[in-house]
Amino acid sequence: MDVYVRSGDSVWYYSQLFKIPFKLIIDSNRDINPQILSVGVRIRIPGHVTIDYKIVSGDSLWAIASSRNLPLDALLLVNPTLNPTRLQIGQTIKVPVRVTWRIVNGKQNYDYSTMINNIRQLQTVYPFLQESSIGTSVVNRQIPEILIGSGEKRVHYNASFHANEWITTPVLLTFLNDYALSVTNQTPIRGLGTFPLYLQTSLSIVPMVNPDGVDLVLNGIPEESPWRSRVIEWNDGSSDFSGWKANIRGVDLNDQFPAKWDLERARNPKSPGPRDYGGESPLSEPESIAIADLTKRRDFARVLAFHTQGKVIYWGFDNLEPPESEAMVAEFSRVSGYEPVQTIDSYAGYKDWFIQDWRRPGFTVELGTGTNPLPLSQFDEIYEEALGIFLAGLYV
Repeated sequence: MDVYVRSGDSVWYYSQLFKIPFKLIIDSNRDINPQILSVGVRIRIPGHVTIDYKIVSGDSLWAIASSRNLPLDALLLVNPTLNPTRLQIGQTIKVPVRVTWRIVNGKQNYDYSTMINNIRQLQTVYPFLQESSIGTSVVNRQIPEILIGSGEKRVHYNASFHANEWITTPVLLTFLNDYALSVTNQTPIRGLGTFPLYLQTSLSIVPMVNPDGVDLVLNGIPEESPWRSRVIEWNDGSSDFSGWKANIRGVDLNDQFPAKWDLERARNPKSPGPRDYGGESPLSEPESIAIADLTKRRDFARVLAFHTQGKVIYWGFDNLEPPESEAMVAEFSRVSGYEPVQTIDSYAGYKDWFIQDWRRPGFTVELGTGTNPLPLSQFDEIYEEALGIFLAGLYV
């Protein structure tokens, strides 16, 4: 919701008027110097929208404000040209409304365009969210990153490395939505106050590492040439892509990282296909390059990559993980019921590379159980299990 500065207004006043933490308004208006507000400057107020209201006989601004538990000045602020003593029947005014509902509907086939639309909607209501592109996919889709929080602890979550594990994207974005709701309205999640987490951490989210693959699984054969014919060939002539994990070039993005890549390459397919082909060299694909470059640039303290399925959390690689990883995964296990597994016979994954090169905690979280892609009927259960891990990743 936008308001325009009047003589005598301040960010602190807006914080008190709309009951929004001062810091969230500051972070929603990064281009504004809060100490020097000019009359007429637009200020974004997070966590609010306006609705239209048509004046009826007997209305007054005071009665309208009182019936909605609003300060009278909130109405005046969002209707700057309104004469409160000359309301006319049929006249339309704007009324501020605090957002208390989710914007993200995760229980649907969640393709790239759905994700982009939801990110735009979230940014409109929560302008303290910062969104930028970390790179592009093979067919030139932008890969978004969303930042939330202003603290020094740098945490990273990502989802949909694998195409048919796309349910991880709406699960992760539902958490982002709930987190933004919680910090804006000062309502706890599972008894945990989240505004301190916002102040202590900077959370980076890449909700869909593999957008081309996700759209292939959900929407079928692409229109783009030459991929239209190639993916059918690589999929053994089938138009059923439910088993497809790779990007549109048939490269498994989670077998792309320089962490014993040669060992993984030696035992996996040597040509493009639905899964497990790690490419001709590490970091050959634009999507894996983008996430690797982001990781180097942000210098994360910890990373969590969300996959499906198995209800397990992998937390080690080649005994290079730091001692604190074990205590962290114990907390993740406690809040989710998932089984911690230190190592398996697998290499070249994103968290493997992170542990190897940074010697910091890295985790692969396998959400849910069953056969990928997991059905949407599991969404609520998966989200409730993952929610504890999302929160614990910020506070442990």
